[in-house]
Amino acid sequence: MVYSPTGRTRRDVLKAAGTAVAGLGLTGLASATANTVEVNVGYRSESGKRAAKAEASGVVREFNFDALTIRVNENAIEGLSQRPDVRYVERNGTMHALDQQLTWGVDRVDAEVATANGSTGSGADVAILDTGIDSDHPDLVDNLGAGRAFVSARGPYAENWDDDNDHGTHCAGIADADDNSQGVRGVSTEATLHAVKVLDKRGSGSFSDIAAGVEYVADQGWDVGSMSLGASSGSRTLKDACSYAVDRGVLLVAAAGNDGPCGDCVGYPAAYQECLAVSSSASDDSLSSFSSTGPEVELVAPGTDVYSTVPGGYDTFSGTSMATPHVAGAAGQLMADGYTNTEARSRLKSTAEDIGLADNEQGAGLLDTAAALGYDSSDD
Repeated sequence: MVYSPTGRTRRDVLKAAGTAVAGLGLTGLASATANTVEVNVGYRSESGKRAAKAEASGVVREFNFDALTIRVNENAIEGLSQRPDVRYVERNGTMHALDQQLTWGVDRVDAEVATANGSTGSGADVAILDTGIDSDHPDLVDNLGAGRAFVSARGPYAENWDDDNDHGTHCAGIADADDNSQGVRGVSTEATLHAVKVLDKRGSGSFSDIAAGVEYVADQGWDVGSMSLGASSGSRTLKDACSYAVDRGVLLVAAAGNDGPCGDCVGYPAAYQECLAVSSSASDDSLSSFSSTGPEVELVAPGTDVYSTVPGGYDTFSGTSMATPHVAGAAGQLMADGYTNTEARSRLKSTAEDIGLADNEQGAGLLDTAAALGYDSSDD
């Protein structure tokens, strides 16, 4: 609360002090029954600073700008605030770290149930093939592993695989943001995230760039490759790279695309049999209006209005791009528990929840992370 010459009446002061001293000056307002409080005082001149110090029982802090923090009898506040050489007097209140959000998507797929039971993804390696990952985001930094850029970030970034677009960092947070009491938490919370930058500042990458990224993930022996990217036409080189990765134990999860409404329009690489194609749902379990659908869809996951990490903060995005890392995070948890890529893919589908959409819209159903990991998910 900020005090101004008209912000607190003489009557208020007298009531707080418990005595009738309306006619006394500033010094006379102090009484044995009044409380000592901590206030911040902004002053216009040295005379205001001197006046504040004269009333203080202790000086807590002096700033380089025209303010100081003091302890003062609360009855002195009004008199100080009325001085023309004092800009303001305010109680020294407190601020708190913003609470961590359990986003609707993580909640809807019961990922918090899995982590509460100890399935955090620890030991799994989840690669985000995208625009990079913010290398110093507080919700991601503790989970970051290696990174490699097949297109370089533009600008003075700490790493050449840093995110210069936002998209990759948003996907990374959905998959595996740290459960650290701030910001958001991911589906998985302790998997190792790897930034494989295959898309540039504009969000574009060549077939060759993306194929090289997929090959790199396979050669590292990582568990999951999350691809929130696509095109309406395919690439034989990228398909070869996907086959190479699957043969080496990688579970590839890919976004169905945002070309909806449509009946058979899943993009590539999601349309390849090597990839687990993911469509998008809204918070009421309806199909997202933008979601591509088709016979290749294997799962649906939250993708409308998803809040997650971006470089320097947080933002809300929509797309099958957001649905995909929900599945990638859950896949990481399964593979941390010893499932192979084919076993994890099968398990995710066999435990999915039927939400009443058509087969080409939801595939096997909505991702149910808790059920996939063997936990009760009846809190829907």
